[in-house]
Amino acid sequence: MTSDMSVPEQLHKLQQIDLQFRDKQQELNEVDRELRNNEAVVAAESKLALERGRLEEAKGEQKGLEWELEDLQEKVKRINSRLYGGTTKNPKELVNLEKELQILKGHINSKEDALLGLMTRVEEAEVELETSAQEFWRLKEEWEERQKAMGQRKSEAETAVAGLKESRRQLAEQIDPQVLELYERIRLTREPAVVKVERGRCQGCHITVPTSQWQKVKAGNIVQCSSCNRILSVE
Repeated sequence: MTSDMSVPEQLHKLQQIDLQFRDKQQELNEVDRELRNNEAVVAAESKLALERGRLEEAKGEQKGLEWELEDLQEKVKRINSRLYGGTTKNPKELVNLEKELQILKGHINSKEDALLGLMTRVEEAEVELETSAQEFWRLKEEWEERQKAMGQRKSEAETAVAGLKESRRQLAEQIDPQVLELYERIRLTREPAVVKVERGRCQGCHITVPTSQWQKVKAGNIVQCSSCNRILSVE
């Protein structure tokens, strides 16, 4: 029980709580960062939207070319009808129609080549989109699973932090305010602020502690190391 502890022992116990609190607070900060860290999912979603846009653009171009081809083919049909339907008799007009027909066929060939290229583009874009979609959903599921795990970890860390705060409050109430202030002041520049005396040496600076000093510590008095100024404690 804390009531059976000497003041140096109480300070040592308080320090252990403070160190545990610091570690748990760091863990909480890391968990919070992890909970906010969805950069991979955002990047995958952005890539997916970009590739979806490219696919729609390619499909739009393909549809436009198909309409142009239909229009050209319809013109060819009309010219063929005039050429071979017997309605046109004028030789000069027939020659002009033949020339126009050849030009239209050239345009059709060019459009068909372009259409084949676009169809290939569309197929490749569909494959890339499917791959990106699978990657996005994989990352999203992983992130959601990580969120669950991190949420549980955060809850546990918050419970631990709350418990440590209460333990610290209860222990600090038992320590003289001036002693507590000394401990807090040393913590600002030297950590740990409370160190053990083992085999006659201060475990903060490893300088030999005079027997009279560590005997005072053993008796429950507050003694600071004459070398590093830390508060000394013994088993």
